[in-house]
Amino acid sequence: MVLVTIGIVFGDIGTSPLYVMSAIIGDRVISKELIYGGVSCVFWTLTLITTVKYVLLVLRADNKGEGGVFALYALVRKRARWLVIPAIIGGSTLLSDGMLTPAISVSSAVEGLHILSPHINTVPIVLVIITLLFLFQRAGTRIVGSSFGPITTAWFVMLAILGAIQIVRFPQIVEAIHPRYALELLLLYPQGFWLLGAVFLCTTGADALYSDLGHCGKKNIRAAWSFVKLCLLLNYFGQAAWLVQFEGYRRNDLGVTNPLYGIMPSWFVPIGIVIATAATVIASQAMITGAFSLVNEAMRLNLWPKARVLHPTEERGQLFIPSINGILFVGCAGVVLYFQESERMEAAYGLAINITMIVTTILLSAYAYVRRGSYTIMLGIGLTFLAIEGMFLIANLAKFPHGGFVAILTAMIFGLIQFIWYKARKIKNRFLEFGPMDKLLPRLVELSEDQSVPKFASHLVFMTSANYPSQIESKFEYSIFSGQPKRADTYWFVHVDVVDEPYTCQYEVTILVPNLVYRIDLRLGFRIEPRVNMMLRKVIEEMVAKGEVDITSRYESLNKMHLPGDFRFVVLEKFLSYENDLPFWEKLIMDLYFLLKKISLSEGREFGLDPSMVTIEKVPLLVSTPRPLRLERTNVTTQETVAEKEHLS
Repeated sequence: MVLVTIGIVFGDIGTSPLYVMSAIIGDRVISKELIYGGVSCVFWTLTLITTVKYVLLVLRADNKGEGGVFALYALVRKRARWLVIPAIIGGSTLLSDGMLTPAISVSSAVEGLHILSPHINTVPIVLVIITLLFLFQRAGTRIVGSSFGPITTAWFVMLAILGAIQIVRFPQIVEAIHPRYALELLLLYPQGFWLLGAVFLCTTGADALYSDLGHCGKKNIRAAWSFVKLCLLLNYFGQAAWLVQFEGYRRNDLGVTNPLYGIMPSWFVPIGIVIATAATVIASQAMITGAFSLVNEAMRLNLWPKARVLHPTEERGQLFIPSINGILFVGCAGVVLYFQESERMEAAYGLAINITMIVTTILLSAYAYVRRGSYTIMLGIGLTFLAIEGMFLIANLAKFPHGGFVAILTAMIFGLIQFIWYKARKIKNRFLEFGPMDKLLPRLVELSEDQSVPKFASHLVFMTSANYPSQIESKFEYSIFSGQPKRADTYWFVHVDVVDEPYTCQYEVTILVPNLVYRIDLRLGFRIEPRVNMMLRKVIEEMVAKGEVDITSRYESLNKMHLPGDFRFVVLEKFLSYENDLPFWEKLIMDLYFLLKKISLSEGREFGLDPSMVTIEKVPLLVSTPRPLRLERTNVTTQETVAEKEHLS
């Protein structure tokens, strides 16, 4: 499991040696202060943020073994509902990072070909690799996943050996562990503070430690991190030892723009490029599948429009969301075409994930208070890491005009989608009308026995949002009795409750009228897809086995053959009524909400219903009381009056 964990969790942070030291140097003159201070900052960043914050603290905040921004939000949302805003921001920046990671990682690896042929155009190669990567998502990752661990482990071993060789040649570089070198870089080196934006790249991917908690477990992650951190530090210090030899030069004078390829023997470079490319593909794969899981959780928590979710394999947690796959591919390809080179992508990379880390700190502080009830612990965690990450954020903001705007712009688009979906549901719920179920039941009994009304279906199923069996939405009463009456032998009201635990799958049955009206409450975790059609069938099979219901058809010819009656789902699709009189901003949100609904899944497909069994009805959504209409009658016209007017004319 440790080997599997290395492959699944540490791909993103493990490929950072491809670009971190290169970003720190930039076009500056190589000096001892720059190299020692840069690698010292890397050491302490990995220690304070990745090790202390994530490995030691954040992994403790598990939601029934699951992790991630939304899993952490689910733990605290009942105590502080305003935390939905940080959660939306964190989810948005993670999705933005999912577009940038494949672009910069694969580009950094493939650009090693410049050592073999300086004039080769690597952009088409990068685009081909990224295209194949996204096309492969539909098939699932079971086959490739089995090789993630060995390939990524080979990558880390290569990093460690290459770095150790350089450290042996220049052992004095180990002195850079002392924090004074980091402080001197930030305080004394010209514009040294702004180098934190480049240093921060060494810890991008730390959130994957938490997001993949459910796949690997905290013990395996902590054990694997000990090995991974050692390999990373050996390589960083090895690159620093190699660079110190060229004090007084600039990077372009070295003949090798990437220090990682500079510490490779010339005969090993082609092999190193192949291993590096494989490692970046694995890192990108982990980010893409992580984005699928993130959006799936957001949909279950009503923070994202409903999208089609496929399960390519039977493996738990294996998801494929075609719409998200397409969005990430277009965004990733656009980043490659816009920036062309990984060096330019570094300006856009890091800012989004920095914001994600700040969000995680805020949610972790809230969780510490909920769990321990101590303001001291909450403030201690919050202020410490907000101070550290705040300094990184200030430095990263300098990247904004040089490419960081790409990350922020995409994150804002993702965040706006989530906010509109969340806020519109809040507006709708304010005006959702419920009536008492006990008043509806006698009318259902009379309608079911009224033979003069044509039978609509043997079993009629409604999806209800009422939280309690004693309540029912008023719109169902309108649907059943007004217009075409819906007579049935049995009425089913199904309610899906998404709980804060990840993989809960339970149900309750309430018998409202024996053999006539039933309510089924499905309690599903936020990572469970609501396949209501399949789940209801399972529930009814168990009820039949217990003698709680008889689903045999009541038609005489079918009853003789003991065939079950037909089932019909009625889905009420809402549209915004013209009679609404909303404030400008709420009207804008509702208009955008219904625009998103047009391109998202219908409510029938959202609940996994068979289209052949679904009847769709349009229901006007009245979310505000319209202004009173003042209409005055000016005359009373009779037939004699009309004849007299015609005669006069």
